[in-house]
Amino acid sequence: MSGIRRREFVILLGGSAAGAWPLAARAQQPAMPVIGFLRSSSSAGFEHLVAALREGLREAGFVEGRNCAIEYRWADNKFDRLPALVADLLRWPITVIVTNTPGALAAKAATTTVPIVFATGADPVRDGLVTSLNRPGGNVTGVSFLAPELGAKHLGLLRELRPGAARIAVIDDPKFPTTERFVSDVRAAASVTGQQIEVLYASSDREIEIAFTMLVQRGAHALLAGSGGFMYSHRERIVALAARHRVPAIYILRDYVEAGGLMSYAASITDTYRQAGIYAGRILKGEKPAELPVAQATKFEMVINLKTANALGLEVPPMLLARADEVIE
Repeated sequence: MSGIRRREFVILLGGSAAGAWPLAARAQQPAMPVIGFLRSSSSAGFEHLVAALREGLREAGFVEGRNCAIEYRWADNKFDRLPALVADLLRWPITVIVTNTPGALAAKAATTTVPIVFATGADPVRDGLVTSLNRPGGNVTGVSFLAPELGAKHLGLLRELRPGAARIAVIDDPKFPTTERFVSDVRAAASVTGQQIEVLYASSDREIEIAFTMLVQRGAHALLAGSGGFMYSHRERIVALAARHRVPAIYILRDYVEAGGLMSYAASITDTYRQAGIYAGRILKGEKPAELPVAQATKFEMVINLKTANALGLEVPPMLLARADEVIE
């Protein structure tokens, strides 16, 4: 296994290994562009996003280990580590950084010259990553799947599934940068329909358990689970607790439904990272981030787990099943 491949393998399995190799060893590596892949989450459970990035790069003409290298960094849901991880990447030097929302914010604060490609479920203009979607300006562009803006749609689907669900619980990570906007959007959508929202925050295993206990105590009839790396990395635990407490839940990503969750409505985060890989490849070929419009997800899919619905004693309305892009039985 070559030096580059061995390092990548160690980082991918073991999280960030900043500074693991001496500068002399780095100097021996072939001269090829280096892509920094940075996420605020842990590496566990995100292998498919790495694969999607590589697929996008291949579509753009770049193959890892052949004509480009990839350096992986993971913050393990500790956002205060991101500045140091960005600084370590910039010391290589990195040709382009591909990252999620927290990573993009940290990278933008650290450099105005190294291109940054984000994959975000938020509004990149509102979050200050770009000046506009069509003309990003600066060194940042990327792909947005606009998860927080889907709050009204999620509440509507829960109403169809549970028409009498007047009180909805929302669980999210308070440390994730887009959480405040997500909760605000959901509250605004709920006020239009007269639904009550119970917001519960969790950023540790224990807090997830407490949130579900409070959810039951407050009489919530359904659940909307938020986004972010922490929530995603604990998706199996969240799904299991929803099943234990017999709470119908809708999720922002289909991966929760594949893990046994009831329903999701979202764009494909996997395809988002594939598109981010294509953008990274275009930048490696010489295109400027400022001239690459922010790509926006156009396909949203609804996935329903009928087995989970049956276990909860729920009869999914035929019209809802008919609109589902996929039904897991």
